[in-house]
Amino acid sequence: MEIGQVEAFLAVGTFGGFRRAADALRVTQPAISARIRALEESLGVPLFVRSQSGLTLSAAGRAFRPHAEQLLHAVALARQAVHDLRPASGGALQIAAALSICTYLLPDVLKRFQASHPKVMITVRSGHSKEVLEMVLGGQAEIGLARSLHHPEVETLSLRDDPLVLVARPDSQVARAKRVRLEDVAAQPLVFFDRGSSDWTLSHGLFRRAGLVPNVVLEVETIETAKRMVERGMGLAFLPHLAVVNEIRRRHLIALEISDAEPLSRSLDLIHPRQRPLSQEALALLKTLRAAVFQSGGAQNGAAREGTPRRVTAPTRRSIAAARIGAPRP
Repeated sequence: MEIGQVEAFLAVGTFGGFRRAADALRVTQPAISARIRALEESLGVPLFVRSQSGLTLSAAGRAFRPHAEQLLHAVALARQAVHDLRPASGGALQIAAALSICTYLLPDVLKRFQASHPKVMITVRSGHSKEVLEMVLGGQAEIGLARSLHHPEVETLSLRDDPLVLVARPDSQVARAKRVRLEDVAAQPLVFFDRGSSDWTLSHGLFRRAGLVPNVVLEVETIETAKRMVERGMGLAFLPHLAVVNEIRRRHLIALEISDAEPLSRSLDLIHPRQRPLSQEALALLKTLRAAVFQSGGAQNGAAREGTPRRVTAPTRRSIAAARIGAPRP
């Protein structure tokens, strides 16, 4: 078993396909296929189930996934330990982030950050919002990126809104109306993802409060898989705006407005421990994040108007001010 094979397995599981995994890892699709095949041969079991509806983890794949994540985390820690011994080291930064944020926001942000801070060693771990909070509180990550996350022991900086939006295939009958009633949405075939997550709970809660039972025809593991199902006309889905903004802009998907229900609003938040000041590396990443939010906000109807966070607690303001004037951290 090789590290590259484990990376390929997690990438395919995250993106729901070999082509997108290859793009993410910047290798060819045959290389991804070869790594997965070699890994399956070494384990003696298939890790994915291939069907007409797409690619999903097999029972063995689901059992293997947490151990694969732990393995890559251990590798990252080992590299970081060696990196920190080098005299020319530019520091290290540990980030915990929700999986969708890792997929749809961090790649561009970290590319910008590395261009200006090439010596900083970055470790990224993913999980649900609750897991992100636990990693930050447990010291496994200096900062966390999640949605609508508040806790008395952390400072929370809301970077932008990231609502769940109802999307449909453009040529579907329901897409012609643009505005729909929640009762009509409940009767449509619906695709839900990541059972038990905050997104799943928020979507189901919308129908429950209205006394409606949604017609869920598919439940999948990832946002990317749900998106592909909608593109193939298999149903509607509530998906994070961050995950579908490009498809909506290109009119591969249509966002529908529900006329008689409240929007499923959420914020994209950065958190860090209240009693632990941010390092210079974390403050530099925050600056890069704010710039990325500012640029995306203009293209997303002011979702993050002028890139200004909606809520900054006092210690975070002090940290940002110190970074701007070059003052030493307390």
